[in-house]
Amino acid sequence: MFYLPAILIGRLVRLAVRLIRPGGGSALPGLVLSKIAPGLLAATLSKFKDGLVVVTGSAGKSTTTKMLVAMARAHGKVVFTNPSTANIAQGFYSSIIERSNVWGAIAGDVAILEMDEGHAAEITKRILPRQVTVLNVLEDQLDRFIDPALVRNKLGEVAARATDAVILNTDDQNILVMNQKYQPSSVTWFGIASEIVSNTAHGLGAAETYLSVLPRQEVSSEITSVDGLDASAVVQGRDCSLILPNRGLHFALDAIAALESARRYLGESFDLALATKTLNELPPVFARGEIVKINGEEVEFILVQNPMSFQLNLDNLTTNPEQIFLAIGRDVHDPSWLWTVDLKNLSHVDVLSGFNFAEMGLRLTYADIPVGFATDDLQIALDKFFALPRPEHGRKTVIFSADAMRRTRRILGLTDPEAVER
Repeated sequence: MFYLPAILIGRLVRLAVRLIRPGGGSALPGLVLSKIAPGLLAATLSKFKDGLVVVTGSAGKSTTTKMLVAMARAHGKVVFTNPSTANIAQGFYSSIIERSNVWGAIAGDVAILEMDEGHAAEITKRILPRQVTVLNVLEDQLDRFIDPALVRNKLGEVAARATDAVILNTDDQNILVMNQKYQPSSVTWFGIASEIVSNTAHGLGAAETYLSVLPRQEVSSEITSVDGLDASAVVQGRDCSLILPNRGLHFALDAIAALESARRYLGESFDLALATKTLNELPPVFARGEIVKINGEEVEFILVQNPMSFQLNLDNLTTNPEQIFLAIGRDVHDPSWLWTVDLKNLSHVDVLSGFNFAEMGLRLTYADIPVGFATDDLQIALDKFFALPRPEHGRKTVIFSADAMRRTRRILGLTDPEAVER
């Protein structure tokens, strides 16, 4: 197939969008390309000699994929991935526009892609993945997925299409049910030691199945201890020490998923010492515990995407931040889920903003959490927050949903998703 005209059109659209909105342009060019050259994605992904490796699930895809890609590259693999976390179909087309030559070809050994749980089911119909990692099923985007069982079934279809390896989370009952129903081949399991999970307020936050509890599967890789950012793990009987990119069991789960995924993909060439060294030096994915300097002072960005994401991140606010900015954007289509989150770790909010600021404000009012200033205008809100004097202790903390995160980063000039330091 002759893809040169389509690639050139996509690049022109991308250039035009980025001239208008610096840091933007990941969705529209890919959407245009997907319409004029729908066969390009499968054609491009089928060319990698090591095939397609998929990371999917409700949460943790971006962090796990970043870790897996870094470990594969450390082992000498040339990897094509979606670094901007554009994990739906048009995002993949946009990545091709950015990385391919004018014929749509990309040099490399393997494509390692995080995939949205809905889009993964459709994409893997057209190109079978070599390896699939499924992280979890959470209560997430119920306006889109209706019920966690629908997500479970979509993920089961993806796992069943893997030709070489499937890596699953043994501590999620939905994943155990999915495995029982779809019976993918060549499965290995990762997890977190049961006593660690049981000692936390909300565990790993998996959605309820309302079915009989299935037994935990024997793991190949497991987190055995977590203390802040420090964790210990066992990978196929070998001990290792990890430094997590951020606080919380969910980040420990991402790390052990990435290690087991790397072990399966790299096979005999997998070097655990090299893998852990790479993981320990890796900065977080942007906005997932990212520390940035704004006007010379440190600010922590915390992304919340669904009820359990919000809950687990609040649970891991280990100190009471002196200054807090909270923004809930347009991506929260059903603000009622905000009422399911226990906000006891929020003592106050200095500035509240985002499209859904009023709904979040009502929730904060009922929880008797004081709000200093509130507006739906994100620019005004950010100006107000960063005009506050520096905290006497700690750093400024920004908590936002995905839509508010993208808008905030753009307003602050943080347009490069890879410009993140540990």
